[in-house]
Amino acid sequence: MKEFVIVTDSTTDLPKTYYEEKGVVVVSLSYIMDGVTYEDMNGLSGREFFDKIREGSMPTTSQINPEQAKEALEPIVKEGKDILYIGFTSGLSGSYNSVRIAAEELIEEYPDGKIIVIDSLCASMGEGLLLYKAVELKEQGKTMEEIAQWIEDNKLHVCHDVTIDDLYHLHRGGRVSKASAVVGTIIKIKPIIHVNDEGKLIVIGKERGRKRAMLSLIDRMEKKSEGFENNVVMIVHGDAEEDAEFLAKEIRERFGIENIIINGIGAVIGSHTGPGVVSIFYMGERN
Repeated sequence: MKEFVIVTDSTTDLPKTYYEEKGVVVVSLSYIMDGVTYEDMNGLSGREFFDKIREGSMPTTSQINPEQAKEALEPIVKEGKDILYIGFTSGLSGSYNSVRIAAEELIEEYPDGKIIVIDSLCASMGEGLLLYKAVELKEQGKTMEEIAQWIEDNKLHVCHDVTIDDLYHLHRGGRVSKASAVVGTIIKIKPIIHVNDEGKLIVIGKERGRKRAMLSLIDRMEKKSEGFENNVVMIVHGDAEEDAEFLAKEIRERFGIENIIINGIGAVIGSHTGPGVVSIFYMGERN
């Protein structure tokens, strides 16, 4: 079996140590804050980033371009290895299309190579959950094609259940409509959102108060995860570690799941959610 490398982008929001331990190559998106360009994962700390937003700074983000993608992938192909690329949802970014273009150019130049580029239709640790499963399958000896097929068959079963303090940042970045953003302006009303089958963010409800909003995420998980095996659950937060730990405690008590990965959200995704976002990711019924 020909050797292959799993590649993804920085929006998977897993701990940096995970990529290093598993040999996953990460292509970084970037963001600009106060006139300074930073590479996602290698810029400001989560606390510094969100404190700047709280103080009024408004970050903007940049997708991966074809040249950047080609620069990251070409050394792997040159070594004679194939590539399985798991990309950020095309519903929120043009990065997937940039990587696809780069892959097509590389295969013309290196016809003995093979590059599979997957539109995950997932974001943040939803994409990260697919990556985690792909790495598990690789460690079990599955081929690149078998892993790619598993992802295609299961990517719409990755559930993203999210609550944020308001929808201003999502609206500002064009991720939700102005009408949806109005929900977030109502005092003490916390929106509940998810990623739909097109890989886009959709407001699906609202709860009065932060704690009720978080518990509603757990209630959704109880309904949607029935019949699915979840050997890992992921939780991401925007400088809200205490809330993430609360969700982890509820998940352990209600579902008996011990393998829970908690991490701070990356700056690129965090630019569009703002501080205070918390989200859980697991396998379940289609959205």
